Amino acid sequence: MNRSLCFGLIALCFASAPHTASAEWQAVEKEALYTVNGQTGAELYASIGERGPKAGIGRAIAHTNFKLTWTRKYEEQGGACVLAVAKPKLIITYTLPKPAKPLPSGTRENWDVFIDGVRKHELVHGDFIKEMVRAIEQATLGFSVPDDPKCQKIRTEMTKRLGALSQTQRQRSRDFDQVELTDGGNIHQLILRLVNGP
Repeated sequence: MNRSLCFGLIALCFASAPHTASAEWQAVEKEALYTVNGQTGAELYASIGERGPKAGIGRAIAHTNFKLTWTRKYEEQGGACVLAVAKPKLIITYTLPKPAKPLPSGTRENWDVFIDGVRKHELVHGDFIKEMVRAIEQATLGFSVPDDPKCQKIRTEMTKRLGALSQTQRQRSRDFDQVELTDGGNIHQLILRLVNGP
């Protein structure tokens, strides 16, 4: 699944269910960089608009992608089916811009503030993803469906549960982005500082 911090202040779409404790797995988080050209903030931002990851009909400043797979084990117990093992493997990739060449000192300072803020924004969405996975784990591990000796009904029931969690996650993300990306919001302020200076 892909979600993007969009050029032109289009919102990201990640959110999450409530946090639950889990120490048995760790997400793998990494960065992928794309290059932008320019020696001023305005030039760099214009290059983001031209070279950033595609997002809908526009371009993104940054892009959060995750790959989630599960190791699951179903067991038949007295005619019921129980999900006995549910271990996630989660890889989160943050795609961020990087200047192609060294920047003049003033621009460099503004860029550092900008990219640090964008990175922090993306990491919040990464946290949302991890919290969603923990919520899925909590909602499904040990889940049982009666009269399902072949463990077929349980998959349908789990899909219903996961759909609700996904919708909750998306709404939380929209709420977060509404604050961050609207006029006067954190990301909006970062863009203005990059383009216009402090």
